[in-house]
Amino acid sequence: MTGARGPLRGSVTVAGDKSIGHRAIMAGALAAGTVTVRGPGGGEDNRRTLEALRALGVVIEERGPGELTIHGVGLDGLRAPAALLDCGNSGTSIRLLSGLLASRPFTSALSGDTSLNGRPMRRVADPLTRMGARIEGASGAKAGELYPPLRVTGPASGRLTGIDHTSKVASAQVKSAILLAGLGAEGPTRVREPGPSRDHTERMLAYLGAPIRVEGGLSELDPTGWDRRLEPRPLEVPGDISAAAFPLVAALVVEGSELTVREVGVNPTRTGLLDALAAMGADVVCGAERVACGEPVADLRARAGRLRAVTLGGELVVRAIDELPILAVAAAFADGVTTIRDAEELRVKESDRIATTTRELRRFGVEIEEREGGMVIHGGSARVRGPLRCESEGDHRIAMACAVAALAAAGEHSVDIADAGNIATSFPQFVAVMRALGAEVDWR
Repeated sequence: MTGARGPLRGSVTVAGDKSIGHRAIMAGALAAGTVTVRGPGGGEDNRRTLEALRALGVVIEERGPGELTIHGVGLDGLRAPAALLDCGNSGTSIRLLSGLLASRPFTSALSGDTSLNGRPMRRVADPLTRMGARIEGASGAKAGELYPPLRVTGPASGRLTGIDHTSKVASAQVKSAILLAGLGAEGPTRVREPGPSRDHTERMLAYLGAPIRVEGGLSELDPTGWDRRLEPRPLEVPGDISAAAFPLVAALVVEGSELTVREVGVNPTRTGLLDALAAMGADVVCGAERVACGEPVADLRARAGRLRAVTLGGELVVRAIDELPILAVAAAFADGVTTIRDAEELRVKESDRIATTTRELRRFGVEIEEREGGMVIHGGSARVRGPLRCESEGDHRIAMACAVAALAAAGEHSVDIADAGNIATSFPQFVAVMRALGAEVDWR
């Protein structure tokens, strides 16, 4: 798939933010009227959410690339699906839809591919059960855990009951599922977290008029006196910083490169990537900053230069959890030894990203040690001797991280990345974007 030489240069846009895209589709479906969504990414994960809402009775028109018209049915307008809702590989789809459906007076079945059906759901199911929903699932690898397929049944009459939930681990998916269920609950719903997690749900619900309050680690939705009506306002999805991470890091580690990624979402709960790169001494600059639908947006310019090793842990890792594989690639080309810790969440992503990142970087000659909650990466130019084959294990972020490592690795070589088609789950334009910047990247 990859075998590139020369600097990367140019100005590009990336796929719409996948996390915000999920929420825009759901919020549009629940709005009291027609909503236009501009900029959804078009990846497979967002597609799963879109098709699930269609199966729940929402009319969604696709007005060409990057624009949807959603005819919202209101908070109580969803109807029982005639068949199982297939969430594919999308953990966000299945967890947020579980919260959305927990208040509905019917049963919905949700499932996914083999990878998704091996991911734990107890931490979402338990608080929704406390609110009055019934969540049934399958047993699996870990005793006492709950796995998809899931059956979600809301109360036959009346509403859910709001709860005060304290999460042991900061998780935007868990928090969002509870808050979406809280839209159909009596009394306030509160979620407390030990650290910051993505607040896209809170920002979008507030933008559409929901009575939501955020203070420190508390997110509260109190529908008392509210008419339970989300305003049908136009929604804009900025570029996904998790997608932008790949060309940005490529520019930093491919000698002589300089590029700009335009219109990227820079929500402070998502800028762990930028903070980590700043700590590494990276030349990354924000410009043309503005706010769209409550979300901060900016152009990001990156220029190649020397990087230094860092230690990444704590809340910074929470804010950069999806970007850790590509940050590990940056660390492989930095001066010194980088330590990534407190990243146990990576073990239960589309793949075990600690194990897969460690294994794949070793193929490039990188000295790297796997730890229970992270990695220790000894920086220095990676080198490939002869053709190389990488294994992504169906994980889109691993596939793209391998592609960037291949662009920067020393030596004459070509790199094939198995199962690279999974990149379409989040960034279907990845190859086109990288080629526009001058990279020799292609599908085979």
